[in-house]
Amino acid sequence: MTNNLSVSVDQQIKLLGQTVAHIRSSILPVRASLPPNTLEELSQLENRLFNVAREVTAFSEERKNLIALTEIGQVINSSLELDEVLRIVMDNIIKLTEAERGFLMLRDESNRMSTRVARNWEQESLNQSEYAVSRTVIERVIETGESILTTNAQQDPRFGGHESIIAFNLRSILCVPLKVKNDLIGVIYTDNRIRSGIFTESERDLLGAFSNQAAIAIDNARLFASLRRSLAEVTELKNLMDNIFASIASGVITANIEDMVTLCNRAAENIIGQTSQQIIGQKLEHVLPSIADNILPQVANIRDRDTAITDLEISHSLPLRGLVDWRLNMSPLKDANQTTQGVAIVLDDLTERKRLEAQRKLFERMVSPAVIQQLDPNSLALGGKRIDITVLFADIRGFTSYSENMSPEQLVSVLNRYLAAGAEAVLDEEGTVDKFMGDAVMAWFNAPLPQADHTLRAVRAALRLRERVQQLHTILPPEAQLAFGVGIHCGDAILGLIGTEKRLEYTAIGDSVNTTKRLQENAGKNQIVISGLAYERVKDLINVAPMDAMTVKGKRDPIPVYEVLSLK
Repeated sequence: MTNNLSVSVDQQIKLLGQTVAHIRSSILPVRASLPPNTLEELSQLENRLFNVAREVTAFSEERKNLIALTEIGQVINSSLELDEVLRIVMDNIIKLTEAERGFLMLRDESNRMSTRVARNWEQESLNQSEYAVSRTVIERVIETGESILTTNAQQDPRFGGHESIIAFNLRSILCVPLKVKNDLIGVIYTDNRIRSGIFTESERDLLGAFSNQAAIAIDNARLFASLRRSLAEVTELKNLMDNIFASIASGVITANIEDMVTLCNRAAENIIGQTSQQIIGQKLEHVLPSIADNILPQVANIRDRDTAITDLEISHSLPLRGLVDWRLNMSPLKDANQTTQGVAIVLDDLTERKRLEAQRKLFERMVSPAVIQQLDPNSLALGGKRIDITVLFADIRGFTSYSENMSPEQLVSVLNRYLAAGAEAVLDEEGTVDKFMGDAVMAWFNAPLPQADHTLRAVRAALRLRERVQQLHTILPPEAQLAFGVGIHCGDAILGLIGTEKRLEYTAIGDSVNTTKRLQENAGKNQIVISGLAYERVKDLINVAPMDAMTVKGKRDPIPVYEVLSLK
């Protein structure tokens, strides 16, 4: 009613002005018979009425804008769905400014400005092909944090020469920053590619005021979305953990401003090892004494900064369970007015998972990683397949006599150094370490992953082993500087799971394996012996010294062999 009254007064004043102007024009023919200054007084009255009408119009426009801001503020704050808030914000901006298009951009996780919503005057979303905007204007608003208004970008000396202005035929542009607590979180960009001068200082001030409301609403919606994502991630993680590790569950604890526990679920009871009656109403430091020093400063930080803390992993000891590993996700606990009332803590027990991960790491140290990748726990079966491989055996010479004068601890320490040298030499060439047999290493190449140059890889591994042993001799005492012998041979072997369902071993079996073992046994100190069959595959790539044919156990005829000296 008040608004209608203001409009009516405005119309009446304009009508009076028009009447005065009509009277003045009507009496012009008889102005000689009128009292002096009559026309001048009528002109002054006309001007005063015009000024009053203009002030009433401005007041009415300002009042309309304030009412619009109030109504829009109520609308955008009625939802915490980020996409819905962004759409409402953009549609109302276009409506307020009479723009042709509007774009709302927000900082993403990589600190880049990305367009989150683009709308037109028909309240329709724009296609990406229609995202033709002035990056110069946007970047200047981002840099300065100040609004930019241009009534005709084509003629504006600040922007007229820029390619985007010319190429996209941009004219009226209004761009304002979105700020939350002086932090620029985005920009609002509106334009009109057809009409010039549609934006005024009034629209700029109006959009600036509206952007403050919009920024708060967007920030609230983002916080809500972040919390919802965190809860979804926790739920997803809990479901995953329940499927893989039945003993792991997620718990939720809430505490008020005084750090008094107000709520806990059954999972939290199981993780903490106390009943809800023992937990609720107690201080966090009493409920979680073993980690109080870790989390209480974090809880205070959450309340002070109103930010969440995720993936905080803590190892500690519980009286009834011993050493446990927990992951905590903590976030502010808010009421309906978005006022922080405390903190919500989500607990995940990672103890079993950590134990299994440790077991897997130990298994990976015992078995070649390439072998592990080939093992499917759901389809393990005894047996194997025939594959052409190159086998390498390496043995420490003199280790038995050396062990007679050493303590078990010293013996194991030295043995591990030599075996590590052998294993690392094989793995560097992407070979597979089958097993350690006392002071010997067995390995092969070309399985389980195919390797066209597998024999050459075996030779390089043997040469690497020789280099590493020489390096060991520089740091080991003289009595521990032992020699080695290596045998290399190639041929078919059966690779697969050997043993029983209770005790399996992934290994290679065949004449080629046995022959390689015999070559290694007959190798001299620090000697690399390669069979004639293997030599034929790499003879153009290595330097060798001829040796007498070897007679080995299990073979009727002597085996041609060569000593590997180096690569060519």
